[in-house]
Amino acid sequence: MPLGTDTKQYETPNHPYQGERIASEHSLLDRYGLSNKEELWRAQSELRSYRREARELLGQAQDDEVVIRRSEEFLGRLKRVGILDEGDELGDILSLEIEDVLERRLQTVAYRKGLANTPQQARQFIIHGHIVIGEQRHCIPSYVVDVDEQDLVAFDENSPLADDLHPERAEGQ
Repeated sequence: MPLGTDTKQYETPNHPYQGERIASEHSLLDRYGLSNKEELWRAQSELRSYRREARELLGQAQDDEVVIRRSEEFLGRLKRVGILDEGDELGDILSLEIEDVLERRLQTVAYRKGLANTPQQARQFIIHGHIVIGEQRHCIPSYVVDVDEQDLVAFDENSPLADDLHPERAEGQ
């Protein structure tokens, strides 16, 4: 896909007004601190693509070497990002919920680690460049955090917010 093309990364709901769907979307927006429904729809489309790929792999002959390799790679990718647990199999992908995808966002991980008081505050810290993963600064709240990166999420050492967590550092200056 060439740069500059505007292809949507999500699908909008088929029916614009359904009270129950709208209420559940608002609940998810508040709970995960999403800025708009587009972010939610993007996560839903991602989940839909996971399910589609799982159905496709389950529908093929399970003794074919290519299918086995593709299945292992797909499961490995989802386990690496923490959407699936180690013991999960291909059929477990079909029972995933949208929350499983939203929990792996940098914004949610930073909030769950206690770096912010609310998901919205975590979003602000990330956008303003206060959050790093290891040595790498990330300014995108929707960044999907791998399981092995999760423990590396912290405040940037040069951030004034890091001094709020470690007052002894601020006193020594």
